Amino acid sequence: MEATESCLEIGRLARDALYDRFRSRLVTNPDLDRTLVSFQANRDLPFYRWLKYKEAFSAEFVRYAIRELSGSTGVMLDPFAGIGTALFAARRLGWDTIGIEVLPVGFFAIEARLAAESIGAKKFKRELDRVDHIKWESYWDPKFKLAHVPITERAFPPRIERSIAGYRAYCHRIKDGNLRKLFELACLSVLEAVSYTRKDGQYLRWDHRAGKSRTRSNFDKGEIVSFDSAIRRKLFEIYADLSSDDGTQYGLFKPVVEERQIGSVDLRRGSCLDILPTIEESSVDLVVTSPPYCNRYDYTRTYALELAYLGTSADEIKALRQQMLSCTVENKAKVAQLRALYQRCGQNAVFDRVVRVFERQRAIREVLNILREFGASGKLNNANIPNMVENYFLEMAFVVYELGRILRRGGKIVMVNDNVRYTGEEIPVDLILSDFAESSGMQTQCIWTLARGKGNSSQQMGVHGRSELRKCVYVWQKTRGCTE
Repeated sequence: MEATESCLEIGRLARDALYDRFRSRLVTNPDLDRTLVSFQANRDLPFYRWLKYKEAFSAEFVRYAIRELSGSTGVMLDPFAGIGTALFAARRLGWDTIGIEVLPVGFFAIEARLAAESIGAKKFKRELDRVDHIKWESYWDPKFKLAHVPITERAFPPRIERSIAGYRAYCHRIKDGNLRKLFELACLSVLEAVSYTRKDGQYLRWDHRAGKSRTRSNFDKGEIVSFDSAIRRKLFEIYADLSSDDGTQYGLFKPVVEERQIGSVDLRRGSCLDILPTIEESSVDLVVTSPPYCNRYDYTRTYALELAYLGTSADEIKALRQQMLSCTVENKAKVAQLRALYQRCGQNAVFDRVVRVFERQRAIREVLNILREFGASGKLNNANIPNMVENYFLEMAFVVYELGRILRRGGKIVMVNDNVRYTGEEIPVDLILSDFAESSGMQTQCIWTLARGKGNSSQQMGVHGRSELRKCVYVWQKTRGCTE
């Protein structure tokens, strides 16, 4: 106990010192709220509402960031592109955009949004008229059954399962690939609504009617909507957006500023840890992004239905989980992978430099000591949390370095992220990543905080009391080269 108390005290001293260093740049921004920095503001916005992706920020936030921080146009990058909110919002303002996305669900959504640009409302409506009275079960074909992975077994009532297979069989007959992709996106978008599952924080919550042997819950989702009604509503929603001013009102084809041309989208599939080192130095003017948080959120489980629909096998999902930024307790360290990557590029010195920056960050080291002592004493609900936190910050050190390298001098990074807490101990993600940024040629212009932060979970609140964590938007500006 005495060792733990001593470790806790040292940890607080390190965090307090870091806080004092950045105190003057922590600014509460009254323009920002949870709606703006989350998907909520996209919920009813044409085009952005096609796929519910709660981990996204809003298109209005992107417009706000560009308006407040960057008056001109140029090249904008989002290394954690999600469903492409930053890409499409910036593009309409005349920016050429680069998006990197590893999760097949997000990548497919971006591709479908791009495919929509070649599909006019009339063409979509002709196909929509053809399916107006179809009963999807009648198209059932065993070849188009969902290839379930263990986590998704029994996700749908049998009749809905047959309807989904019938719908997929029909989509296979659509000759126009772009039109087919839009119809597939519609199905992807309704899977949760017609299933026994609900996305709930870090996992899928299962209705007791699914009969999952491991499910010990009385959770009842209520009436499961029919596939026919759900898919028709989604298809008509897509049609309504395409037909609104020929799809120009909200964002497919027309720039916001008349004298500007709509920008381009350069979409790259894979992990930004692998792709960022391949991007030319000083080639990007602005980064707007939100990385996964250090909060144990497993995208591969939350979006398991959608991944299964896209044909991702159980082994591929496991590999994908390891490929993503380490934010779950199942992630393994990527040190050897990163070392090999930089060796292949002839950048051993860069690898060593970034590792030194990470290792010299005292707040991380001391938080890790606290967490490891908590783990040894059984106070953590998962003993792998310290390893996850260490892996997360090491990988983010490389991400921040590479963003600094590819940013032009004077360019800015706008990053949405949350602080986290484990067993009552707050990890100041905002300050630690800002310290990384300042070691990578950037200056912390400000850390915008939301007036209302994020509270403890109910479990943590019962033990550690009610206290808010900062919800933040970091604004970093490149002022020098990464090695200066």
